[in-house]
Amino acid sequence: MRARQPPKALYSMHDESDRLSNLPAHVIDGILSCLSIRDAVRTSILSNDWRYKWATLPHLVFDKDCSSTASDEQVVDKRKIVNIIDHVFVLHFGSIHKFKLSHKDLIAVTDIDRWVLRVSRSSVEEFVLEIWKGQRYRMPSCLYFCKHLIHLELFNCVLNLPPAFKGFLNLKSLDLQHVTMTADAFENLIAWCPLLERLTLMNFDGFSNLKIHAPNLQFFDIGGEFEAVSFENTSLLSVVSIGLYVAAGAEFTGRLSGACNMLKFFARLPCIQRLEVQSYFLQYLTLGNVPSRLPVPCLELDYLSMRINYRDIKENKAALCLFKSSPNLCELEMLARPEDDIPIAATGSSFWEEKIYVEGIFNQLRVVRVLDFFGKKSELDFVKFLLANSPVLEKLTVKSASSDGGLELLKELLRFRRASVQAEVIYMDT
Repeated sequence: MRARQPPKALYSMHDESDRLSNLPAHVIDGILSCLSIRDAVRTSILSNDWRYKWATLPHLVFDKDCSSTASDEQVVDKRKIVNIIDHVFVLHFGSIHKFKLSHKDLIAVTDIDRWVLRVSRSSVEEFVLEIWKGQRYRMPSCLYFCKHLIHLELFNCVLNLPPAFKGFLNLKSLDLQHVTMTADAFENLIAWCPLLERLTLMNFDGFSNLKIHAPNLQFFDIGGEFEAVSFENTSLLSVVSIGLYVAAGAEFTGRLSGACNMLKFFARLPCIQRLEVQSYFLQYLTLGNVPSRLPVPCLELDYLSMRINYRDIKENKAALCLFKSSPNLCELEMLARPEDDIPIAATGSSFWEEKIYVEGIFNQLRVVRVLDFFGKKSELDFVKFLLANSPVLEKLTVKSASSDGGLELLKELLRFRRASVQAEVIYMDT
């Protein structure tokens, strides 16, 4: 007599369970890493085999998802958050390659200190700490000796480099926002990260002169109040976004020593491909005698975004210098500063009206966006200049800063002469 076989459905379920449980450890870690830490811990109830699989999870992310779900909008007691994180650390016994703490609740400094110390004793490669409430958190010295760090991201922190700090020799990405540190500490931190490729610096205190020494730096994004920025040994830097903030109502005060800021800024950027000039940084570049062209052209620059005061002669000169020095520019975005929309008395012809045609510029330009457009004469003259000097232009988009007079502005734009027969002019209201 043949032995009875288990029902097919039960056999399949048992087989599939075995397949999941017997997956390689790195595959299971990959699955658990896609879950929030809360859901990863919940897998411990699946079976005895799964009870502690989460405990070797190399990625520990403590954010809003670790204490609530999309269907649970109640405010979780801040002490409960601390208990959850403590509980995870007590039971976790594997290496920690990624640690992230980002929570909107106010958490005691002593608790954060304890967790940072615990993480620093592992071979952490990615460390993200975002302190949303309270005073800026003073980073403990143990973090500076995490020799395996590849990505470091700090928000609302104070950084003091210990005397024994020898750098993050493996760090490739550094993101500092709302941080306080001295000028020497910043300069040494950058210089002692020889593999650094990406640097983000936003809203910083304690230093105003930025010296960037980073031979492998490729991406640089900065926004804040500063007096000067200089590059040294940054021949690989290809993507730069830079904004100089000035308080509302305050006058711009730039710093100049020696050559024009424009010449100094571009001297160490031979491989620049994408450039965003935000806030008042174009005004910073105008300090000194603005040249007609840069001594060394930006041959690889194909994308340029620039915020400009169309009524400032020196800013217009700096913009024209950059246009002349970028023969392979393909995409251009121009933004007017909103605070510059102040009625003033007519002063005769505008800068761009006198330069309707300039030989040898915009020969590769295909896409243009003119944003925050008020329709003033200086802006219209600039658009006319663009259309007259762009022989391969495909699309010009003008986005108005207001909804007034849209039809008349469109009629005016369509009357401008175009060097490109295929150029499409699009006007958009807000």
